Amino acid sequence: MNSKIIQITSKETLPIRHQVMWPTKPLDYVKLNNDNEGLHYGLFLDNTLISIVSLFIKDEEAQFRKFATLENYQGKGYGSLLLNEIIQVAGKKSLKRIWCNARTNKMDYYKKFGMVVTDSTFRKGGLDYVIMERIF
Repeated sequence: MNSKIIQITSKETLPIRHQVMWPTKPLDYVKLNNDNEGLHYGLFLDNTLISIVSLFIKDEEAQFRKFATLENYQGKGYGSLLLNEIIQVAGKKSLKRIWCNARTNKMDYYKKFGMVVTDSTFRKGGLDYVIMERIF
């Protein structure tokens, strides 16, 4: 199977965001007010979109949000390919930091990419989050 990562529209991210992250909420719940300001990436496997992420760059840092991979493809390295790609994008833009709001049950996953846990935590939609970051 052939995989490729390309820039996509925010609209193309919505079905996977919804299905993977908040399937019991209305579709509008996974839309971001500033989606039009982000760079959106998708990993396609044989022309099927299976993993998505949105990157928001402000000043000298980037936040990635709404990172999701279809359940049938999780644990196979596809999400890791996509996350490595956006970390490289951030590095090529000479940014100083990349960060995310990580669900606390996913902290170990993000640590594999050189991200560290900060002291900032919060709760949303009944889930616990921590801000994780990687300084370049």
